[in-house]
Amino acid sequence: MQSNVSRSPPLDPTAAEGSADRDGGKWAERLLRECAGAISEKDSAKIHQLLWMLNELASPYGDCDQKLAAHFLQALFCKATETGPKCYKTLLSVSEKSHSFDSARKLILKFQEVSPWTTFGHVASNGAILEALDGETKLHIIDISNTFCTQWPTLLEALATRNDETPHLKLTVVVTAATVVKSFMKEIAQRMEKFARLMGVPFEFNVVSGLTHLGEITKDVLNVRDDESVAINCIGALRRVAVEERGEILRTFRSLRPKVVTVVEEDADFTHNRDDFVKCFEECLRFYTLYLEMLAESFPATSNERLMLERECSRSILRVLGCDEQISDGDSENRERGIQWSEKLRDAGFSPFTLNDDAVDDVKALLKRYKGGWALQQQAAGEDNTTSSSSTSGIYLTWKDEPVVWASAWKP
Repeated sequence: MQSNVSRSPPLDPTAAEGSADRDGGKWAERLLRECAGAISEKDSAKIHQLLWMLNELASPYGDCDQKLAAHFLQALFCKATETGPKCYKTLLSVSEKSHSFDSARKLILKFQEVSPWTTFGHVASNGAILEALDGETKLHIIDISNTFCTQWPTLLEALATRNDETPHLKLTVVVTAATVVKSFMKEIAQRMEKFARLMGVPFEFNVVSGLTHLGEITKDVLNVRDDESVAINCIGALRRVAVEERGEILRTFRSLRPKVVTVVEEDADFTHNRDDFVKCFEECLRFYTLYLEMLAESFPATSNERLMLERECSRSILRVLGCDEQISDGDSENRERGIQWSEKLRDAGFSPFTLNDDAVDDVKALLKRYKGGWALQQQAAGEDNTTSSSSTSGIYLTWKDEPVVWASAWKP
């Protein structure tokens, strides 16, 4: 990128740093906002100057401001030069070459060890599933997520310790992410089957792959039998669905007659302001600033896992800001907030399945295992829960009082 912006009039980066210090040290946010505004206004001279300055100051290995600038710089550059899709495909190709089951699994488990960002949704969903399927003898969980089945060992343990007869569990994993290759699923299947034997839970593991979109799932594709009690588990999966197809997908879920549908999504809105670049940028900046700050406080500064998560974050920012709608194949970042998902689920014929006290207590106990800053919140700040038609079902994980992850459960 240096060669593309170095022809700009020479600016003094130290001047920017000095000005930023007077603004409380948030120089990255200020420069990034100015650059986003210049891109929106198509002010090429100002774009060039700001990209050059950011390029001089940013570093993916520096402090929080330098990292924030680095992760957004590439997306802004690609937006300005209309090179986002090409750049994203290159980054994804590089990532896939170094992608292995062991490295991916290690990263997921380490993240779960230091942060409740993902385990929050796992515990909340498991609590709802166990309650909805209590007393049933044949369980069928349809897992639509990309968590490498790290959610399920604790559920198997819970089933193994039930007072009544241990039920038979069939787990069907629907693979929607291109990066989850067949060899990964074979390894996961072996590990899950071994753990189920250890727990004494009758277990069957199936994989459904090769779907172009979730609308293709049917009772036959999933091998759902009439004597099975079905639960559908969606973690971070619905944001990959095209916005105009979401209602249809949810109605497809309802046609499977599940006892419960669990939905977990990161709480951000990258959808409704997509046509207003500055507003979309502001929401993206808000959300990913929180995320990057959380990583900085959760991992040691020299952590390789932190660096890998930050690189993944950088690709997500590029997808949102630099690629418009040109990236498909289940790799979009069309996030919505909990209240928006709640409205869609109600429109599709679902009603809230309220988490019981035991499930909420389990989530609270989980959060106590981590550093301070995390909390459980029943609804996001500013939401009005006085009318059922517009209220949010479920619970929020908050980081420093900001909602970041929404977990919910629903019944047809």
